[in-house]
Amino acid sequence: MLEPAYQVDVVVVGAGVAGLSAAHRLTSAGVTTAVLEAAPYVGGRMSTEKVDGFRLDRIGQLLFTSYPQLGRGPGLDALVLRPFAPGVLLHSDGRHHRAGAPAGGGSARSALHAVRALASAPRASASSRGGRAGRALRPVPPDAGLRTGIPSDVGTDPAARLDAPFPGTSPLVRPGRPRPALGDRTQPFGIGAPLRLRAALARIAATPVERLLARPELPAGQALAARGLPARTVDGFLRPLLAALLCDPDLTTSSRCADLVLHAFASGRLCLPEGGAEVLPELLAGGLPPGTVHTGVRVTSVSTNSVTTAEHGEIRCRAVLVATDARTAAELLPGLRVPDFHPVTVVHHTTDEPPGTGGYLLLDSDRGGPVAHTAVISRVDPSRAPAGRALVSSTVLGEPPADVDAAVRRHLSRLYGTSTARWETLAVHHTPEAVPAMRPPHDLRRPVRLLAGLYVCGDHRDTSTLQGALHSAHRACAALLADLGTGRSMHRADPEPTSPRAAAA
Repeated sequence: MLEPAYQVDVVVVGAGVAGLSAAHRLTSAGVTTAVLEAAPYVGGRMSTEKVDGFRLDRIGQLLFTSYPQLGRGPGLDALVLRPFAPGVLLHSDGRHHRAGAPAGGGSARSALHAVRALASAPRASASSRGGRAGRALRPVPPDAGLRTGIPSDVGTDPAARLDAPFPGTSPLVRPGRPRPALGDRTQPFGIGAPLRLRAALARIAATPVERLLARPELPAGQALAARGLPARTVDGFLRPLLAALLCDPDLTTSSRCADLVLHAFASGRLCLPEGGAEVLPELLAGGLPPGTVHTGVRVTSVSTNSVTTAEHGEIRCRAVLVATDARTAAELLPGLRVPDFHPVTVVHHTTDEPPGTGGYLLLDSDRGGPVAHTAVISRVDPSRAPAGRALVSSTVLGEPPADVDAAVRRHLSRLYGTSTARWETLAVHHTPEAVPAMRPPHDLRRPVRLLAGLYVCGDHRDTSTLQGALHSAHRACAALLADLGTGRSMHRADPEPTSPRAAAA
């Protein structure tokens, strides 16, 4: 336990992924650091409940193998990512259609060449659409683990060249089956739509991030209508996909943030951490020097050179980094803006007869019930369920219905085409403030340095994603270390901003 007069260079308030990642960067720079967490465990919202051998995430966060911070972030060398099957499954008109699956491999440059070739070439047959120019990539089976599955030539700069597969789309049609006629329900997006969608996703994969961020900013739902794709493609694929990735069923999110998420989808694979969401913060905490992380310590106030705790009084330091959720940060730092939030409910079921959808993420294009997306999670990560049992996890976005389990069961029966009467409910996790909203205008780089000696980080300072939380920690540490290295007093404010309130707005 910390003594009241314990001296430390930096106190980090909060042991979520942002705070733990910041502690790694600070200790690696030779800065003595103490991480204080009010909860009895690390991880914050990235927590996992254990029930009878099952590992159940409270918020079913979807990650991407293309997140640079997962591959380059300190403390995550041992992280194993379990990829979903390539692309997603869409439920439309009672059928399943695969969309967004890789149609080959190649760099961003070869992707751009492929798009130009598609635009100028005559209409190809269905059998010839699978080929692409560029380096061939060996397919990764859905149940294969990827150790921080980031291509080796993807740097930490988000605008760096991407050398990863980019998605295409095609319905699940058996070889030799005649091409669907116009209006046939086996073709959910209309004739020619898969080709246009594949080209659009390839363009996003090849577009530098700075160009995406220079586009006019609108709510994502409005921006989709101006992208030149058929309405059925937008409503049947892009809307349900973005709703799932952004946890925003109404697509009020900034179109720039939506483009960043599509960029990640088009440049990598959807994935989960092996063993549950809590594994990621536990790896970060376990890699820190012994005695760095202290749980069960409630911080009641902060200043530029001390924190006050309910259990141990005042702890003096040279700088303080607040790495909590947005609401707690605003309580410690008056004037910090508290965003709106998207609520998320995750319902976990188990069965001994799993649906035959493999390791795909299943979306409902028809929006015929409360479930936004669902998956047989044990097919993606077998460590999350005991032998002989399947774990099905389903996510409801927005406010859930009154009897959420019954409503989810009815919807899952339609989505999977099987009875759910014998499925056992393991847990229903409702998180009212699961994901900070990113409505336009959204500042993707909100200030992390409030005063010299007082800093803040978290997903509410960048994008509301794991990548945003990790990147904000990197920015805050860069500012903090620069101040520590100046040789001036740490507790004299720069001309701008002059107060936490001015910086936080």
